[in-house]
Amino acid sequence: MNKGVGARGKLRIAILGTRGIPARYGGFETFAEQLSKRLVARGHQVTVYGRCSFVGRWGSLDPIDGVARRQTPTIFHKYLETPIHALTSFIDILFRRVDAIILCNGANSPFAPLLMLKRAPRLINVDGIERNRAKWNALGKAWYRLGERCSVWFATEVVSDAQVIAEYYRDKYGIESTVIPYGVHPVRRAPGNTLRTFGLSAKRYLLYVSRLEPENNALGVIEAYTALNTEMPLVIVGDAPYAAEYKEKLRKAANDRVIFTGFQFGEAYQELQSNCYLYIQATEVGGTHPALIESMSYGNCVVVNGTPENIEVVSSCGESFQKNNFDALSKILADLIHDPARVESLGLSAARHVEQRYSWDGVVDQYESLITRLLSAPARVSELKAQS
Repeated sequence: MNKGVGARGKLRIAILGTRGIPARYGGFETFAEQLSKRLVARGHQVTVYGRCSFVGRWGSLDPIDGVARRQTPTIFHKYLETPIHALTSFIDILFRRVDAIILCNGANSPFAPLLMLKRAPRLINVDGIERNRAKWNALGKAWYRLGERCSVWFATEVVSDAQVIAEYYRDKYGIESTVIPYGVHPVRRAPGNTLRTFGLSAKRYLLYVSRLEPENNALGVIEAYTALNTEMPLVIVGDAPYAAEYKEKLRKAANDRVIFTGFQFGEAYQELQSNCYLYIQATEVGGTHPALIESMSYGNCVVVNGTPENIEVVSSCGESFQKNNFDALSKILADLIHDPARVESLGLSAARHVEQRYSWDGVVDQYESLITRLLSAPARVSELKAQS
């Protein structure tokens, strides 16, 4: 029987499908970092896989806070990066001891039959309905559609991060998924070097955070902002590796009060979230967006694109505008800029709401319980005995 599932219940867990840790890209990387560190703190052995080029350093990297890290190669190309890394990391893990696998992003799932050779539970976090993203051509959308089906076929358990996504998989594929949201752990920072670097004052700027891709609607936000009569800058935090043409379009639409910071992480990101006047979430694809619940946890007033996923997160604790109606966004921003009392009230409500519903420790509890349940299921016990 697998030695990792012993009397103390300590497990060997692998997290695949992200760019690795420390988090330097998006929500899945934040998820991998937060989840892995907390699982290690509970005594489990966790390995997070990341990406390198075929001429880069393959294999083990120095651990971070006890989390083991491995890199396997890929080709850094908009359409090839994720599937090639899935293939190389899945092959690598065949030669490593593991009790459970957490796979991020359904786009990796077409190669999931390889993971079935490990006979370890496979939890596939499918995220949002990725094939709806505007950046994908017909081939990319077809790959994500295949990924959805393969997640259903090859996962031991499909994990959704929002009820809306769970309902989609229930209606489309007739399966029940386990809903586990992302968590938050705000670290508040006083105004400091980051605000000085970008010429900002506390509570005197609007904040937008996202990858700069069309379906995240930075362009619509910029257009809504430039229609305002305000001295408060709009701070655009984010970047994208394969979106040069779109980023140029953003810069042309911006005025001199729009500040592009590129990616920001760690203390710089925390400082920007801690001190904004309000936060704008304009995404139209995806489940629970980490930046949104993070901003709510800082007590920020949030204004969201009116998708079911975003409204599910904010409930009555923020403002929403009709999906992709950026004229409506402009009016809401104008009203809130002139109503600081409402901004403060909504921010306090948002913080209370997130504290009650989203917690990294609670997220870890749910993953830990789910893995333990899957390992204890009668079918799993029979499989493990067959391997002993």
